Amino acid sequence: MRHSIIVASGSYIPPAAIPNKHFIDHDFYDADGNRLERPNPEILKKLYEITGIRERRYADAGMTTSDMAAKAAEKALEGSDKEGLDYIIVAQNLGDIKIDNKRSEMVPTIAARVKHKLRIKNPYTIAFDLPFGCPGWLQATIMADYFIKSGDAGRILVIGAELLSRVSDPHDVDSMIYADGAGAILLEATDRETGILSHMTRSDTYDHAYLLQMGGSYNPSQNGNDLYIKMRGHDIYRYAVKKVPEVVKKNLEKAGFDLGDVKKILMHQANEKMDDAILKRLFRIYRVDEIPPGIMPMMISWTGNSSVATLPTLFDLIMRGRLDSHRLDPGDIVVFASVGAGMNINSMVYRMP
Repeated sequence: MRHSIIVASGSYIPPAAIPNKHFIDHDFYDADGNRLERPNPEILKKLYEITGIRERRYADAGMTTSDMAAKAAEKALEGSDKEGLDYIIVAQNLGDIKIDNKRSEMVPTIAARVKHKLRIKNPYTIAFDLPFGCPGWLQATIMADYFIKSGDAGRILVIGAELLSRVSDPHDVDSMIYADGAGAILLEATDRETGILSHMTRSDTYDHAYLLQMGGSYNPSQNGNDLYIKMRGHDIYRYAVKKVPEVVKKNLEKAGFDLGDVKKILMHQANEKMDDAILKRLFRIYRVDEIPPGIMPMMISWTGNSSVATLPTLFDLIMRGRLDSHRLDPGDIVVFASVGAGMNINSMVYRMP
């Protein structure tokens, strides 16, 4: 049986670090258009306590989502034959957005733009996008695994890229969570029983489809038709903490593993407090009292939430030895998990080759 292994990775983290104090003079409003009465230093302190974010990364003025995606792809493809790719799948949700124009450019696709930027000539390298909220990169990886298992492909580039700073309402406190970035992996087929072992996805659209959506600015005096990311944070928190551990447990059972077999849990970097709560509930479900230190690496404190880019970036930093003392060795079992707009949740069990 064919399996999919990650043979290379790359990421692009914008160099511009935006500290929390950047927002000290912002005018913040609630969803009803009422100006928040709390002083901004108090708002910033509360944000840090909840999210763990000290700073986030914003792309330079001249960069777009496809630019960042291409940079991450170049790193993942170093030393590889780019013309031998069967697919380029880009997880993204908002297209290319220029600094002076809030309208999303969705045609051609980000994947087509990346293939063009990489100067790949092969017409049978199929490039397409996958919009799936924050879990998009993991879902694209799951889709790529299906292609490889079917025999349809042998080498696939999977990218997650998003530029959220340009669709963040400066008058919405939640805007301070969002960031920009890109991450990529190169998947290849193997006959060994390693790499991607199982995956699971759920979509809860009946009651939760609009917990995260696009909407106008909270500032009632701001005119125009610009759309910004809007989320019902408390509802998302409750949903994620309850449902993500259930999906992870089902996925581990599907792969034939117990929680004690897991070396690392790579969680979408959405919110430090929420991720910690998800981890604690997962261990409670397994009736395990003590959580191993370092099992869930985090980078959100200095990168912010870059949506589909967080997981591949997190993985790349670990593989390059750039994330504290975290490392992964052959044979280690890694669980990937993400939650986001849709609402969608997915998980993947991976054995390091």
